[in-house]
Amino acid sequence: MIVLHTFGKQHDMIDPSPFVAKTHTLLRFAGLPYETAQSDIRKAPRGKLPVIVDDGETIADSTFIRFHIEKKYGHDFDAGLDARERAIAWSAEKLIEDHLFWIWAMERWTFKPDYAKDPAQYFNEVPKLVRPLVERYFARRLAATRHAQGVGHYTDAERELLSKCGLDAIATLLDNKPFLMGASPCGADATLFAFVNVLLSPAFRSPSVMMARGHSNIVAYSARLAAQYFPDYKQKRA
Repeated sequence: MIVLHTFGKQHDMIDPSPFVAKTHTLLRFAGLPYETAQSDIRKAPRGKLPVIVDDGETIADSTFIRFHIEKKYGHDFDAGLDARERAIAWSAEKLIEDHLFWIWAMERWTFKPDYAKDPAQYFNEVPKLVRPLVERYFARRLAATRHAQGVGHYTDAERELLSKCGLDAIATLLDNKPFLMGASPCGADATLFAFVNVLLSPAFRSPSVMMARGHSNIVAYSARLAAQYFPDYKQKRA
């Protein structure tokens, strides 16, 4: 049995981490039974989630979990796609994971209304006396990471423009198709669905959230895949 280590369902999201939600989706696309375990990120390999344990083997990182599933279980997530389509799907996935993720995550941690509803809750178990110090410590660490990545150097207006360009590109590529590349899901759909599922949570109101809600095909896509692959999960209407 596969055990997926997660942060746990929160605010009607499958998981507050889109990378964990992506792994949930990969496992469901592949039709593999699995269990979940809410875990302490400090004890995770590489200090990040998701992690799966499959028959005693530990695999970290959602992309390498995908590769593990493909190799061990023989499930080709991009079956039916030609070489060009596979390249487009991979490029779209990396646009989301390696570019838009940083903008959306920065908004989640710096847009005060959204911060209060999600990231701030991570510190609830810290004693109140030292909680502000711990929050400031993590804020400084995250700011340093964002500056090293590059997104931290942009103005709010510049980040919003980049987010708009990315969302417009995704909406155009998706068009009115059931899935990103056509009639059947591919590996990139696990990423797209997971990230927009987190982004579209009705709990949040950041600029990127509101832009995403303006794309009716992205909203419909998220609801459709949730109903199809997560019938045990319900997201309230924004």
